Amino acid sequence: MFFYLSQLLGFLVMPFTIAILLTLVGVIWKNRKVLWLGIILLLFFSNPFIANESMRIWEPDFVDFDDLPDYEIGIVLTGVTNLNKTSPDRTFFNKGADRATHALQLYKLGKIKKILITGGQGFNPTNEQTEAQLLADFMVMAGVPIENILIENEAVNTRENASFSKDFLKKEKFDLDQTFLLITSAFHMKRAKACFDKVGLKTDTFPVDYYAHDTKFDLPSLLYPNPNALSLWHKLVKEWMGILIYLTAGYI
Repeated sequence: MFFYLSQLLGFLVMPFTIAILLTLVGVIWKNRKVLWLGIILLLFFSNPFIANESMRIWEPDFVDFDDLPDYEIGIVLTGVTNLNKTSPDRTFFNKGADRATHALQLYKLGKIKKILITGGQGFNPTNEQTEAQLLADFMVMAGVPIENILIENEAVNTRENASFSKDFLKKEKFDLDQTFLLITSAFHMKRAKACFDKVGLKTDTFPVDYYAHDTKFDLPSLLYPNPNALSLWHKLVKEWMGILIYLTAGYI
């Protein structure tokens, strides 16, 4: 229930949703002020420069591989596979594949000895496999021994990623006082870190999957409306809503 409610609330507060509703209300009620407010908001949120700079400020800096100590376990959050595309012999990725590929790099570099993948199935998927299993299949194909892959395949949100990971590690008799390496998308790292702190698992962070690029001052970035800018705002506002809901619920 919580999952579906958060999805609905997230949709209702999206900048694009608000701008379109204001525009429609302005047209239907013939209210020019409301109409222009909707148009101005749409232009603002479709500006690539503003969207990119907002995301760039929000995302934490990346961590150099050479600056990392060694960890026994890296914890990878899912949410990056295409569960609506089914294949018996491969894993289809959406945006966010860095979570898997960078975890693989960390393993190959000896920075993590084992990979714990946490995540079940998302919203109404057609693929019967869990995300954790799909990522595990990919990592096995990439050369990670199956004994070094740990799978938690029940979590459906970030809070459960943290809680179920702790339960799994406790059941498997790992030392819970050690520091784990948390691997997830940069825009999502603040909430993920807070959830793991809340359940008492100590983590260092390794942000991946960056949405923002370096600042650009060219004409298209500064002036041309772009639907990708709306997508960035969608990610940001959805994440901010998630943090607010989690704070209200006491999850962080």
